[in-house]
Amino acid sequence: MNNYVLNWHDSAKNTGGSKAKADVITFLLKRNFKIIDTPSSNLGKIWSSITSYPKLKKLNGTLLIQYPSGKPLLRKLWLTSARRCSNLKVIFLIHDLESIRFHNNEEHTKDQNEEIRFLNKAHGLISLNHKMTTLLKSRGITIPITDLKVWDYDNSQTFNNNFEYDGSVCYAGNLIKADYLTKLNINTPLHVFGPNANLKFPKNVIYEGQYSPQELPKKLKQNFGLVWDGISPDTCTGIYGQYMRYNDPHKVSLYLSTGIPVIVWKNAAIADFIKENRVGILIDSLNKLDDVLDSVSSAEFAEMKKNTQRVGLQMRQGFFLNNAFDQLAQLI
Repeated sequence: MNNYVLNWHDSAKNTGGSKAKADVITFLLKRNFKIIDTPSSNLGKIWSSITSYPKLKKLNGTLLIQYPSGKPLLRKLWLTSARRCSNLKVIFLIHDLESIRFHNNEEHTKDQNEEIRFLNKAHGLISLNHKMTTLLKSRGITIPITDLKVWDYDNSQTFNNNFEYDGSVCYAGNLIKADYLTKLNINTPLHVFGPNANLKFPKNVIYEGQYSPQELPKKLKQNFGLVWDGISPDTCTGIYGQYMRYNDPHKVSLYLSTGIPVIVWKNAAIADFIKENRVGILIDSLNKLDDVLDSVSSAEFAEMKKNTQRVGLQMRQGFFLNNAFDQLAQLI
């Protein structure tokens, strides 16, 4: 039996989403997955989707598809072709759930049901975490499902080995989605990295520039990496903020794979992983950040750093993806 992965060429570049999907390909290639490649052009993607069955019917084994990739119609064509192949089992690796991210209320039950019906046509799912898995099952997922827990991160930069505690914090992300930064009322310097830096920040927010996902890790010199989303510093609100209750932010893995512990909203789905592995701090409001950082001792920070480097090394080796895939392969 062989293992295959569909390599869908998304148009987005230098973003966490494109980096996450590219890393999946990188780690699966290292364990001898075979690539099912697609063209980069829009017309080529359409044609390859229409003619996907002749390629897939020759395969024997398991096909991993990163979800979502491509337009809904093209996804449907690939899945339909794959399900026609009796010797092929299909696994979806979930990156985002549109029914949760954009349609997570009673007004969009049709969208939610359509996504669940589509996902149920696979043989198995790799969900991001147990909270997403619980939600998916409650909405009708009946196929086998395992949890990724956290994203792996292909990171060739050296670990941040600074064990000296000074309470410094960095944030990396698309700043146009970080409106809460304009409303902060704290003294802690916050070093921010990313595009769209035309917001009016408080004096404690220091803009450090924009870098590719490959270059960014060597620019992160601070003690902690911040994981926050939404419009308010008091709690994670709005569409993106509430989505943190179910998703695994890729920036968590950016920080941890660089050797930097994280500061995370306590109600985020990823908070359980952070607490279990003791690789950061959970917080309910950013306006309490000054006091929280003051309460951390040098010994506590050193312990977090040790744990972070352990987890970061696992991420650099693709441990979490490989583990979730192997668990699911035994169930389908």
